[in-house]
Amino acid sequence: MAQNIGKLDRTIRVIVGAAILSLVFVGPKTMWGLLGLIPLGTALIGWCPPYAMLGISTCGTKSS
Repeated sequence: MAQNIGKLDRTIRVIVGAAILSLVFVGPKTMWGLLGLIPLGTALIGWCPPYAMLGISTCGTKSS
């Protein structure tokens, strides 16, 4: 499982995931906020299943 999420993409996923997850504790206090664990998890492992299926990679090209 090669990483397919770049640095900027990971940062955005952490911010969006944390914002969605905060809905469990503040605001409407709904359990739908647990969906924020998905972008947090993909940012943590650096691999996104839909990206893999579509052949997308936001990782920069590695110079040799």
